[in-house]
Formats: sequence, structure tokens, C-alpha cells
Amino acid sequence: MGAFPVKYLLLCVYLILISSSFFFTETSSLSPSCRLRRQFNLNGIHKAGDVILGGLFEVHYSSVFPELTFTTEPRQPSCKGFDTLGFRHAMTMAFAIDEINKNSSLLPNVTLGYSLYDNCATLGIGFSAALSLASGREEQFLLQKNCLGTPPVMGIVGDPFSTFSIATSNVLGLFKLPIVSYFATCSCLSDRQRFPSFFRTIPSDTFQVRAMIQILKHFSWTWAGLLFSNDDYGLHASRSFQSDLARSGGGCLAYSEVLPWGNEPDEYKRIVDVMTKSSARVVIVFAHQMHMIQLMEEVVKQNVTGLQWVASEAWTLVDGLHTPAFMPYLGGTLGIAIRRGKIPGLRDFLLRINPDQHHSNDYENNMVKQFWEYTFQCRFAPAPAGWVEAGGGLCTGQEDIESVETELLDVSELRPEYNIYKAVYALAYALDDMLQCEPGRGPFSKHSCGSLQRLEPWQLMYYLEKVNFTTPFGDQVSFDENGDALPIYDIMNWLWLPDGKIKVQSVGEVKKSSTKGEELTLDEDKIFWNFESKEPPTSVCSKSCPPGTRMARKRGQPVCCFDCIPCSEGMISNETDSMECIDCPEDFWSSPQHDQCVPKKAEFLSYHEPLGICLTTASLLGTCICTVVLGIFTYHRSTPMVRANNSELSFLLLVSLKLCFLCSLLFIGRPRLWTCQLRHAAFGISFVLCVSCILVKTMVVLAVFKSSKPGGGASLKWFGAMQQRGTVLVLTCIQAAICTAWLVSSSPIPHKNTKYHNDKIVYECVVGSTVGFSVLLGYIGFLAILSFLLAFLARNLPDNFNEAKLITFSMLVFCAVWVAFVPAYINSPGKYADAVEVFAILASSFGILVALFGPKCYIILMRPERNTKKAIMGRATKS
Repeated sequence: MGAFPVKYLLLCVYLILISSSFFFTETSSLSPSCRLRRQFNLNGIHKAGDVILGGLFEVHYSSVFPELTFTTEPRQPSCKGFDTLGFRHAMTMAFAIDEINKNSSLLPNVTLGYSLYDNCATLGIGFSAALSLASGREEQFLLQKNCLGTPPVMGIVGDPFSTFSIATSNVLGLFKLPIVSYFATCSCLSDRQRFPSFFRTIPSDTFQVRAMIQILKHFSWTWAGLLFSNDDYGLHASRSFQSDLARSGGGCLAYSEVLPWGNEPDEYKRIVDVMTKSSARVVIVFAHQMHMIQLMEEVVKQNVTGLQWVASEAWTLVDGLHTPAFMPYLGGTLGIAIRRGKIPGLRDFLLRINPDQHHSNDYENNMVKQFWEYTFQCRFAPAPAGWVEAGGGLCTGQEDIESVETELLDVSELRPEYNIYKAVYALAYALDDMLQCEPGRGPFSKHSCGSLQRLEPWQLMYYLEKVNFTTPFGDQVSFDENGDALPIYDIMNWLWLPDGKIKVQSVGEVKKSSTKGEELTLDEDKIFWNFESKEPPTSVCSKSCPPGTRMARKRGQPVCCFDCIPCSEGMISNETDSMECIDCPEDFWSSPQHDQCVPKKAEFLSYHEPLGICLTTASLLGTCICTVVLGIFTYHRSTPMVRANNSELSFLLLVSLKLCFLCSLLFIGRPRLWTCQLRHAAFGISFVLCVSCILVKTMVVLAVFKSSKPGGGASLKWFGAMQQRGTVLVLTCIQAAICTAWLVSSSPIPHKNTKYHNDKIVYECVVGSTVGFSVLLGYIGFLAILSFLLAFLARNLPDNFNEAKLITFSMLVFCAVWVAFVPAYINSPGKYADAVEVFAILASSFGILVALFGPKCYIILMRPERNTKKAIMGRATKS
């Protein structure tokens, strides 16, 4: 918890100068003693014991300082405004010590005592009380050599305020006097170099900040406003919150405003205007009751509704804000609260409080008597003049506490008290561990131990750092290297009931354990939301970017303000609020929503698509026709039509055409290495075999024609059956050699091509060597052109040799098809290039088949009377 602004530190300077008199001693060679120059008039209660523990509490919540003068005897400030809860805090420490003294297993044979002081919520008084605990209040005491001795107190529980703890720890830390605070939360107190003896049982603001950030993340509130008080508590908490929020990436601040001290209505009006204009629906406040009251008065005046408040522990449980005027605006508030605990027997102890139990040298400064007078509206003798006349009476000390309404007995929400209880027990367990040390096995110089006769505060601090115990409520208590206890907070919710009553209920907790780290637990069904929807509000600068988009920060605005940009083609984002889109793997592409990578469509000339089915059907049809023609020619092989012009070449031509039709099937289906290598080789050899047969047939026609002329008989001897077979074989072997060289040097291979379509993989065969492919086609073209020229020269031969006309037409079709093929093949992408090549193969094969064998089959089947030698010769005679 925080405290007053830095300007009050000026009072500390004044009191340090006065308090320094505690350390000035008067000594003489005859009497080794120290004597206090002067004592402060402080509220307190004391109890004797073997070891004394000190305590600092806020029993009064204000004070009045006299005017500062340069007189020799400065007048003491007076405390005003009795705080029953602060008194209950002090009594909780008295109860814990009383309980420890009755515990035979903890600190046996050692009686704990206490000196409890009131800081009056004033830095100067709190600092003086701390120095009084450290120096003692005895007028004179004997010293050992070197002015050393057991200190008046071995440890201090308190102070509740961060600023007060900073001041006292800065001084008492020099003497390693342990201070265990139950309410000071400033994260700055975790600085072990500056505050080496400071411990606390309340979590620091560092953990409170992280707890708030976890709440923001839980409800996806990424856009919030921050308000904080202008003191150590608010300033350190706000700095920690802003740095942790930025580091965690949990959100951004729409605004950050300082709540001023004092009555500054114009400044509060400006702050509320900022809140009104902002789009942030969540407001986080690190401040105290006085700030919140002034802020809420302005909020009510401007009627600012629709805000979700998140409260720090400093005002989560403040009753002064639970009013009908504020609840329409503060209803549904979520707040961080100190862990609630149970302390069995505390209420019975409080019921036994009696003014006669606690004595003080200064009768008027006994806190128990002050509580009695405040509660029963009476005065202990001697009463001030006029007190009886004003309606008051004299206190007897026998009044019944249960007969009046007092917060003292309400032990249902023990929060600071639970921390006080843990702080006292931490000191007790540390002292117990120290006294159980075996001589010769101790942790100090020469393995020594601390003893009850010569206790040193730094020795107790050593054991306090290592203390580890579990409370009856089940919470583990230990301190880390910074003196902070294992943190735990309750999450509270302000519930405004229909009957107008106000209830602050626990809806979860956030804690840190040594094994599981930080954990947030919320019971959302119990949370009251002060909105018409009865649902958590939405507080974002920009709506979340869905999968398939990425965040693009708006220039000049916080990172939580952004635009959602769709991912480019081939890129995805599969998470909400992705910062970047990621590329899909090579064989994948982005879905239409760009939220996942899907396998790219595979494209190749398939047997299952219409184009592939048509080409396959045409190929098989051509193969079947060749088979049928071959059967016809085989069956009628003895007829003149078949025997004319070398029937053996006709059979070989039909077989080669059949191979041409079949090789087109190698171009259909997903390319494999063996199909890529075989398709062009089979195509090239089959067509060379076919064209070679046609070329030889043409040459035979010319040779026969020449042999019919006088002196031309010798030409036929060069075109006998063996020469014809040899010529076809040689010409075919040349193509086979070309194919072999091509396959060996740079073989065609399958290839995944993505340059045609980004979302498709086109499977194709790359030719490997363009030169090899060109030579293969060029050789076929050369033979085809040569056949065409020879057949063209023989087109006008007598009818007896009219097959030359058929060869001429077939070669014309063949050449036309393949001339058209080259540009079409080059300009056709992907599977269409294969389709063009298959079409060229089928078209040229059908052209040769129909042109050469169509008329012959017609005569053989439809006009058998013309399939005679006489008929053939008759035509020759007629012509």
C-alpha cells in the first residue's frame, strides 16, 4: 500500500534531527552507560518478555503538527481520528504473540514480548516510532565493551505504508534490523541492495501488476486506461504496469493519468473528459480512497457509465466507496485484495481486551484506553472539564464490548490481519531455528550460533531469509531472495444486489507457487457485470484479425491499433491476430480463406478427364483398326491387291502404325521417369519404322517403273526383298542410335512445373536435351519429306502403280500435321503440350492408315471382282 507524497518527507528531515538525540549518549570513564536525551510522546502498548518484537500500526488516521519553532523543546504532534481497524491490526499481533507463548513446540522456554506503536498515518511519527523501537525507551542502561548489547527489539512488524517503510528501512537496514511489513506493496522495496533487512508478507506491486495483466488477458481486454496516485505506491505501480504490459504483449494503454493530491476539481474534470473520449472500456486504478472519492464525484457529475473498473488492493475493500451514489458506476468492479485468512481464537482474544491489561508510563497514550473511550464514548479519569456535561461519562473498564456495534469483532474478512499473523510467526520461526542451532555447527563465524543472551538482529535476519512454514489456513510462507513472500491475492467483485445492498465477493484467486508458477483461477459464473448484456465488456482498439489476415499497425498509434490485411496468394495465417503471413510449402497452396495450406492441384494429361479419355479412345481405336486391317491383309494375303508392291512391307507398315498408336498412351497419365524416357524413344523409333517402310515402298514403285522401260531391268536387283528389309533396318537403327545418345547424355525426366499456375503443380516431362529432341524430330521429318518428294515424282505413273498417289497424299497429311505441331507444342502449357503431341501422333497415324490402306481394304472387302491380276492389268492396258 502507498502513502503520502514526497513533500511530506520534509517532516522526516525535521524529525530525524530531533530523533538523532536517541543515539547521542553521555559517557564517562567512570560509568560505562548510555542515557537518552529525550523521549517522544508516542501511542503504544507494551508487554515484557525474553525477546521483544516491535510493531507499527495505523491506529489513528491523521495528526496535527504544531508550528515549527526554534525553541529548545519542540512540541509533539497529536493524533486524531481513531481507526478501529488499525487497532484490530495491533491486537492481532498481540494475539499472535500470546498464541506463540502458549505453544510448547515453538520457542519453548522463551517468552515473547512486544512494543506496539501508532504511526498516526504520519511519516514523521511513524519514523520516530521506528527509531524508538530500535533505540529503546529506557532512560539509562549499562553497556558492554565497545557499546554493544542486545537491542531493545529483535524485529519489527510494519510499517503498513510504503513511503514509511522506505524511510525506516533506509535507516534501520544499516543495522540489519529485520522489518517485516504486512501492507507495504511498493515494488521498490524489493531492492535488496538498498533495503537489505526488509521483508513482507504481502505481495509486492510487481505481482499485483502481473495479476492485473493476467485478468486483462483472461477477458481479452487489450485496450485500457490507467490512473494512479502521485506517490511512491502509484508511481512505482504504474511504471511496473506499463513495462510489464508492453513486455507481455497483453495490451496497450489508451491513456495514463496521474490523480492529484488535494482538492483539484479542474484536474479531475480533465481526467474524466479523457476517459469519456477514449474508446477504452476498462479503467485500471492504483490509488487510495481519497483519490477515488474525488474521481467518482466527477464521474457521477458527468454521468460516465459503461466502464469496467479494475481496482488495486488499496481501494478494493474500502467501505467508503460502497455507497448508493457510486455503485451505479462502480458496480461489477473487479479488484485485487489481500488474501483472506482464518485466525482461530482471535475473536475470543478481542473479547477479553481490557484497559487494565495494558499499562503505559504515559496513561493518556495507552491505545487500549483510547479504543475504550472511542467505542463507549466515555473518558477515564481525570476526564476533561465539561466532558460529563457534554453527555459523556467516566469509563469503568468493565463495559461489555459485545453490547456495542464495533468493527473490532468482525473477523469474517481478515486480510491485513492474516498478513500480520504470518509476519509474527515468520519472526518466531526464524528465532526458533536460530535457538535450536547446535554449538560448533552454526552458520556464523567459526561455526558459532546465536544465543539468547547475545542475540544480534543480523543473525535473526539470516534465519528469516530461510524460514519456511505453513499456516493453519494452509498457505505456505517463505521469502525469496528479495524478501518477498510467496504471493497470493484474492480476486474480488463488487455486487450490487436488487434490494440496494452492496456485497464484495471473492470470485477467484491468483497465486504463485514454488512448483507451478503463477496461476489465475476465476469463477466467471459468480462475476456480476454492470452492463445490460450481463457479459464481460469488449475493450479493444481494433477488433481481432481472423485467420487468413495479418495485423498492420496504424502509423502513430499503439501496437494494439491496427488494420487487418488479407494474406497474399500462397501465404496463410492460421491464428487470430497473426503478425505475419507465412509461405505455404512447395507442394501446397493457400486455401480460398488463406487460413490453411492445401495440397496444390496436380495437373497432367489424365486417363480420367475427358481429353485424356478421348485421346486414349482414339489411340485404342487406331490400334484396333490396324489389327483389323492386318487381319484382312493376312486373310487375303494371296490376292493380287495384297501381293502387289511387296506385301511384306505392307505388313511391317501396319505393325509400325500399331506401335505409333500405342506409343501415344505413354503421353497420358502422371509422368514417371520410365515413361518420360520411353515415350519419345518409342515415338521416334515407331515413326521412323513407319516412314522407312513408306520410303522403301516409294523407291520400289520407282524402280519397278524404270524396270519396265528398255534397259531398266538392272534397277530391280538393287531393290530385292533383302535390300528392302536392310534399308528399313538401317534407317530405323539410325533413329535408335539417336535416341540412345539422347537418353545417355541428357535423359528426359519428370518435372513439377509451377510457373504456369501458382495453385497447381503441372507434371510434365522435360526433354532434357533440346538438341536430342530436335534431331529426333528432324530425322523423322527428313525421311517424311524424302518420301513425299519421291511419291510426288511418281504420282503420274501408270494406274498399275497408282499407290504412289496414295503415298503422296499420306505424306502430305503427315508433313502438314507435324509442321503445325511444332508451334502448337511450343505455345501449349502443361498437359496441353502432351495433348498436342498425342494428337499429332494420332492424326499422322490415321492419315497414313486411311490414305494407304483405306482404298485397298475397300477393294478387298467391297469390290472383290477388282482384286484380280487381270483387273489390275486391265486398268493398265486401258490407261
